Amino acid sequence: MGGTKTTVKRSAQPRLWVGWREWAALPELGIRAIKAKVDTGASTSALHAIHIQRFRADGRDQVRFEVHPLQRRTDVTLRCVADVIDERAVTSSNGQREKRIVIRTPLWLGGQQWPIELTLTNRGTMGFRMLLGRRAMHERILVDPTASHLADKPDAQALVISTSKASRT
Repeated sequence: MGGTKTTVKRSAQPRLWVGWREWAALPELGIRAIKAKVDTGASTSALHAIHIQRFRADGRDQVRFEVHPLQRRTDVTLRCVADVIDERAVTSSNGQREKRIVIRTPLWLGGQQWPIELTLTNRGTMGFRMLLGRRAMHERILVDPTASHLADKPDAQALVISTSKASRT
């Protein structure tokens, strides 16, 4: 039987194995630990955010928002500020299109850190405060959909946290 051989370009960096849910951190936002759903069906990543306010400072578009980083808890609130890199129309899992602010921030997952784009949206009714989409995983992650928490949990003492960008209320 004849066939063609397909060559797939692979990243030189070893990929991180993760399960369908993982602990992550967003150190520049002051989020030391957040449980994320790893969603290969979603293109973009999303972060639960409330009280979203866009503003200009020092000639830059910025956004301030609050995050409840713990599932099913609203007693812990982090106030965050980030640069706005875009505003995009996103189709949610229920089929609704929504215009969302996009920020870029480092993600810490399994001992590795890299910049990702996150859309800000109220995920208060969703099971996870963060959704990790395909763009953030590209050439970095392999997913085992039958497993959970394969990556190391963030060690708050090992993370470099910028306290000037976030505070706990």
